Amino acid sequence: MGARYLMLIAGCVLVLTPKAMVAQRAALAVAAASDLQAVMPELAGRFERDTGISATVSFGSSGNFFAQLQNGAPYDVFFSADVDYPKRLIADGHAEADTLYEYAAGHLVLWTRADSGIDIRRGLEVLTDPRVQRIAIANPNFAPYGRAAAAALRHEQLYDRVMTKLVLGENIAQTAQFAQTGNAQVALISLSLALGPALKSGTHVEIPTTFYPPVRQAAVVLTAAKDKTSARLLLTYLRRPAVGQLLRSFGFNVPGAAL
Repeated sequence: MGARYLMLIAGCVLVLTPKAMVAQRAALAVAAASDLQAVMPELAGRFERDTGISATVSFGSSGNFFAQLQNGAPYDVFFSADVDYPKRLIADGHAEADTLYEYAAGHLVLWTRADSGIDIRRGLEVLTDPRVQRIAIANPNFAPYGRAAAAALRHEQLYDRVMTKLVLGENIAQTAQFAQTGNAQVALISLSLALGPALKSGTHVEIPTTFYPPVRQAAVVLTAAKDKTSARLLLTYLRRPAVGQLLRSFGFNVPGAAL
C-alpha cells in the first residue's frame, strides 16, 4: 500500500512538473518592427493559448532595434522588417544563425483619411497636388518602409519635387499617426497597418512592388535570450498554416507554411 502510494505521488510529480515549468517561465521579450503592430497581439495571444508561453512585445523601427541589440538590449527574439538586420546580428555573434526565418514580405501603400479630400486613386502623382502640404514617411535611415517609400518616389521621379513636403516618422507606426491625426495629408505606410483597426476607416492604394526593393522580413533568436527553447518555439510556431493565414489577412506575402 505504502509503495503504491509513493508510486502514485511520483507519477503525479512527473505529470505536473512540465505544466509548472511553463507557468514559471518569464514572458518572452520580443522586439518587433512597427508594421506588426496590428497583427502581433493576435499572434502572441494564439501562441500563448497553444503553448502556455507568453510574450511581451515592444514595437519600433528595425534600425533602432538593431542598434540596441548590438549594445546588448535584453530581448529574446527580433522581428525585423528588413532581413539584413538579423543577418548582420548573426555575423556579429548577437543572434543564432540556425533560427533565421523569413516569415513575410511587406507591401507599401499610400494612405489618407477618408475626409482628407485627397484623391489617392491618382497614385503617387497626387503628391504634387498643392493641397498635399505634408507627406509622412518613416525615416529611411532606420525604417525599411521609409527606404521603400523613398525608392518609390525616386522611381517615379517625384522625390526631388516633393522633398520639402516630407515629414519623417521615427517608425512606420508614428508615420501613420501623422496622417491619422491630420498632421500630414497622406502617408506612405505598410499595408499591414492600413488593414489594421486603427486605420481601417481611411483609404489606401497599393504602390506597385516594382517601384521599390522587396521588403523582406525575418525573425531570429538572439544569442542573449534567457529562454532559447521558448524563443525557438515561437519561430517554429510562425511556420504553422494558421499563422500564415493570419499574416496574409494583414496583407503580407508569406512563404509556404508547414507544421
